[in-house]
Amino acid sequence: MTSTTYQVTGMTCEHCVRAVAGEIESLDGVAAVTVRLVPGGTSDVTVTAGAPLGIDAVAAALDEAGGYRLAGAGA
Repeated sequence: MTSTTYQVTGMTCEHCVRAVAGEIESLDGVAAVTVRLVPGGTSDVTVTAGAPLGIDAVAAALDEAGGYRLAGAGA
């Protein structure tokens, strides 16, 4: 298993958290998603998966969840 934390902009509430978590959880190989909401700032989304996810797949899931944007990714 591997975990990656992504910085996401545009999230403001618990509805955002549920939408983002649901879309990312639907990606193949994802075992868990944890979101640390920072209203008005950059939130952290940590994804645990069997293998690293492609950045394009994560960005597409965020857009589908409600137009959220990827601001960065780290280990």
